[in-house]
This record gives sequence, structure tokens and C-alpha cells, in this order.
Amino acid sequence: MGLRIKIGATIAATAATAVFITAVQVPLLLNDRERNTADERLRFVERYYKESGKTSFGAEFDPPGIPAPLLEALAEGRRATHVEDGPEGRWIWAGSTVDGRYLVMCTRVQPIIGELEEVMWKAGTVGVGVAGLIGVAVAARFGRRLRMSARTAERITGGELTARLPEGGRDEITVLTRAVNAMAEALGSRLRAEREVTANIAHELRTPVAGLVAAAGLLPDGKAENMVRERVGRLRDLMEDVLEVARLDNGAEEAELRWVESERLARRAARAAVEGRTAPGEPEPEVRVETVQDTLVHTDPRRVERVLTNLVTNALRHGAPPVLIEVTGPVVRVRDHGPGFPAHLLACGPQRFRTGSAQTGLGLGLTIAAGQARLLGAGLRFTNPEGGGAEAVLDLGTPPPPDGGADGAASDPEA
Repeated sequence: MGLRIKIGATIAATAATAVFITAVQVPLLLNDRERNTADERLRFVERYYKESGKTSFGAEFDPPGIPAPLLEALAEGRRATHVEDGPEGRWIWAGSTVDGRYLVMCTRVQPIIGELEEVMWKAGTVGVGVAGLIGVAVAARFGRRLRMSARTAERITGGELTARLPEGGRDEITVLTRAVNAMAEALGSRLRAEREVTANIAHELRTPVAGLVAAAGLLPDGKAENMVRERVGRLRDLMEDVLEVARLDNGAEEAELRWVESERLARRAARAAVEGRTAPGEPEPEVRVETVQDTLVHTDPRRVERVLTNLVTNALRHGAPPVLIEVTGPVVRVRDHGPGFPAHLLACGPQRFRTGSAQTGLGLGLTIAAGQARLLGAGLRFTNPEGGGAEAVLDLGTPPPPDGGADGAASDPEA
């Protein structure tokens, strides 16, 4: 049940309770007043009888038809009143014992009491309906503001750090709005500082790392020398990855779009990933490319290859063979047969420098893939399909090219 319905129902229930109490208590109070009036009249009749020997106000001794409750009270020697509903309306009986006889007086209650009770119930019913509608309207206004706060928080979570909420009003929701804006400002400042530090460190390391790579290339062949070259190569790749993430974060990258076959992109990415993971003398890892439907896509081939290469490399590093690349038009699926993606990745997407266990660790590869996909306007999602393994789905989502578009594809030769 939504907040709007809850608040509306609460206001309606409160109004209904107030109407019920009022509609019940007011007639009771009026009846008590009539009882007191009847008892005062009976006392006057008693005094008048003792002084003159006569009765008044229609009082009689031992009249027929005395109600049983009143008769029982009089038999016990008590003064009493009794309200009785008859076919002609409501009557109030009052009686006492005088000289061993029952002095009884019967007075009809004013019809206005019954009419007032009926009017109160009708007006109360209308009031409850109006109060419920007003409650729903007020709750809808608050609900819209809360939903706006929630959507803005989701935008901030998705990386839109400039998203803010309007801070009008003086109620508690405004306090929440200011807290969300303050949180977004602090989070944005912290992330910007972290990104600047990371980018600056990578830039400062670029020159000495390039020198290390050149020096390692001059070393003679040998087990130790090869290990040095391999470690230096990893350091260079990591530095380039950090610089690429910084460029994606700063919005300095632009896609160069042209027409190219989706199957060609998949096969080049598979070859690049295999070459990057194969050391001299080692067998190549098993990566298969299956084409269900090839098509032309309007995209940046270099960036798509970068995305697919990172996905295949991640599957080879953290999954289990065989790794399958399936091309179905503009949709390319990369699936392995390992333990699957961790829960935090499925829930929040790739996060830089976050690693899990040795089997599911994640670095910058998937972060770069997600950033490049966003730059291309492509969809990238991660799932753990039934049957085990992990699957990344890249949806380039481009329509077939117009006439002559194949020439654009042909202008992108394989490297």
C-alpha cells in the first residue's frame, strides 16, 4: 500500500472516529438532559401534591402500562427514569413512591433529537468522504516530493553527481531534500578529488613506466628477464587502464562512428583477448565465436572491440573455459562456465578497484567496458544464467544501414 493511500485512510479513519463519537454521544447527552428535566418536573409535582393534594404535568398515581424496568426500580423504593421507544416516538418515564403509591409521569421526547441524530450521521458520512479525499490529495503532494527525492538519489547513484532537488518549503521533506543535496555535493567533491589524484598519479608514472618498458626490452632472454618484462607489461597496462578511466570520467572521449559487421568485431576481440592471455610456449585458451545472425552496426569499432576484449579477458581470468561469444545481429553475448558474477556486481554494476575472491576478482576491465558502452549509447548488462557461469550482454541497438552503408563497413579493414 502506497503512502498516499495510507495517509488518506488514516485521515478518513480519524474523521470517522470523530463522527461516530459525536453522533453517539450528542443524542445521549440530550437524552440525559431530558431525563433530568423529567426528574425535576416530578419533584415539582411531588411538592405540589403535598401542598395542594393535586398532581400536575400529567402525573398519575399507579397508571397502567408502567415499563417493567421503572416498575422494578419503584418496587425497590428508588426514584428512576426510563426511556422507551414506541410507535409514536420516544418517551421518558419518571417515577417515585409517594404515600405508598407510585407517582409516575410520562413525557414525549422532542422529535428534534432523532432528527438531529439522523442529520449528524449523514453529515458525518459526507465529512468522512471529503476528509479522505483531502487526505489523499495532501498525501499525493508529499508523495510526489518523496518520489522526486528517490529518483534524484538514484540518478546520483548512477553517476549523475550534478543532480539536485529544489529546496522549497519548511517541512520535514525539505530537511530531507537539503540532506540529499548536501550528500550529493560531498560525494561529488570526494569522487572528483579521487579521480584527479588517480589521473595525476597515472600521468606522473607514464614516463618512468615507458622507460621501464624500453629497458626491459633490452634485457636478454631468460627466466628472470622474461618475468621482469611480464611484470613491466602488466604495470604499463594498468597505467593505461587508469588513464582511460580518467578520460571516460572527464567526458573527454568522443565516439567515431561508422558501419561495421558485428561478427568481425567479435572475432577481432576474441583474437586480441587470446593473444593477450597467451604466454610464449603456452596453449591458447578456448574461445569460440558463434554467429547466429551477422549484421551491420553503426558504432565505433575500436571502442566496441575494447569492450568485447575486456569481457572476454575477464571471462578467461575469472571464469572457466570454454568461453563462448555469440553474435545475434547487434547483440553480442560473452559467456563462460565459471562461478558466475558476484552479487555486488549484479546489483550495482562494475566498481573500479573492487575485487572479490581469487575466483571472482574484478579490477578496471569491466569498469572500462561499462564506461565505453555508455559512451557508445549501447546497453551492457551482466547476468548469471541458469546452468551456471556468467554472461555479459552487449546490445549495440543500431538499425540496419541505409543503401550504401556496406561501403562504410568495408572501409574498416581488419588490423
